[in-house]
This record gives sequence, structure tokens and C-alpha cells, in this order.
Amino acid sequence: MQFTNIILLTLALIATVVLGAPLESRASSGKGTYYYQNGNPGSCGKWHKDSDMIVAINSPQYKKSNCGRSLWITYNGKKINAVAADKCPSCAWGSLDLSVGAFKKLAKLDKGVINVKWGWN
Repeated sequence: MQFTNIILLTLALIATVVLGAPLESRASSGKGTYYYQNGNPGSCGKWHKDSDMIVAINSPQYKKSNCGRSLWITYNGKKINAVAADKCPSCAWGSLDLSVGAFKKLAKLDKGVINVKWGWN
């Protein structure tokens, strides 16, 4: 039994090294926009303020099970952490809709759209 566990762990390690990290933990990139909460609990069902560090995940990558999950976002040398709190139906694969507070940590609001890279913590 112990020998079998060692073999399985070794195979898992080899697969991770050869194939890279699991798809879910790889970084994505896309457009970053911002949105106002407007008294809406969002797809994850929790109320937030515009100043909260939250994001709406694009529909293709959104999963209800990721609600409340932490992620990192980078833009122009800046990096923040935020929480998945909503779904963005109009966002393309890799794109995020950030709360006003999260967007302001990366760029001025008048920028409107930024190119972001992000991944799950």
C-alpha cells in the first residue's frame, strides 16, 4: 500500500513538471474594466461596496464554486489581490470587470480599459 502511494505521488509530481501547473492555476490575460455595485448582490449573492476589492469573472471562466476565491491581478507593474464576487456576461475569455476600488489600485478610472494578467491565489 505504501509503495503504491509513493508511485502515485511520483507520477503526480512528474506530470506537474512535464505538463506544467493545472489549467485552473495558470495565468489568464484580457481586458480589465470597472463597474459600480448599484445595490446588486451579484452572481455570488453577496452585497459589496464600490470600494471593496472584488471582481466579476468573465462568463466562460466563471464558476459558482469560485465565488469568494482570492485572485491576483497585474497591470503596468502593479499587483493587487481581489475576490471573485460576480460574473461578467459581456466580458471575453480572460477579461475581468473590477470594482471601482480594485480598478483604482491599478489605474485611474479615466483610463477605462486596461490590459490585465491574473490568476488564482
